[in-house]
Amino acid sequence: MATETMPATTRVRVGRGPAHAARIGWHRGRLEIKEFFRQRESVFFTLAFPIMLLLFFGSIVNYTVGASGGSAGIPFGRYFVPGIMATGLFGVAFQTVAIQIAIERDKGVLKRLNGTPMPPSAYFIGKIIMVLALVAIESILLLIVAKLLGKVELPTDWHRWVTFIVITVFGVAAGSLLGIAFSSVPRTGKAAPAVVTPVALAIQFISGVYFVFTEANPGFQVIGAIFPLKWIAQGYRSVFLPDTMTKLEPAHSWEHGRTLLILTLWIAGGLFLALRTFRWRSRKDG
Repeated sequence: MATETMPATTRVRVGRGPAHAARIGWHRGRLEIKEFFRQRESVFFTLAFPIMLLLFFGSIVNYTVGASGGSAGIPFGRYFVPGIMATGLFGVAFQTVAIQIAIERDKGVLKRLNGTPMPPSAYFIGKIIMVLALVAIESILLLIVAKLLGKVELPTDWHRWVTFIVITVFGVAAGSLLGIAFSSVPRTGKAAPAVVTPVALAIQFISGVYFVFTEANPGFQVIGAIFPLKWIAQGYRSVFLPDTMTKLEPAHSWEHGRTLLILTLWIAGGLFLALRTFRWRSRKDG
């Protein structure tokens, strides 16, 4: 989360062009990461909480999914790993970004930044750099813990890792833009966690993170399939689960093409909403 000292670090000379914005955005991204790790509560709930969920579900919930007609299934703990990784990504991209921006707006940080020569796009570039860095750290930590617990088989073929990178990039873009747009919903920075967190939790539950998605009733599946988290989780399952587990997906396929299409639509929709709703000033500033 931002602090009052952030504007002082963004005094830059006037420059033009995307290269200038990218350069300033890179420096802001480094600052955003430093500021994030100074907030112990944010570090815990963003990085440690998904690991706690993995430890809980990996140790307590112990049953086999996908076993039918003589074919072997897999432990639910292994099925759960891609879902909790997707939740970690969406939590950083949507939840953390929305809360951070709402607080920064309420404290007047955004208003002061908007009064500097910094290109406005550099602010958002910095946020996305922060999200990518945190998602990378969180994914590595979750994979290490899952591997130690024996809950994941790391892919050995390169195309699965390419799928992982592509899904991550599209997921970060969609989640971050939605977080930027949703940051205008809380009326104050203090209310932001109470407004954003329930929405994020609701999306997690309807996206099949904590259960096998096809075990929900059809109407529930239709609602869950609207949101990007369901497709991020499905994309991650295609990376870390055997192809025999496609029988647990609604279309009995990983649907990579449809996943990218839907995430692209959310990126476009999130960009449209962010452009229409983002405010540099809080409501009290007019």
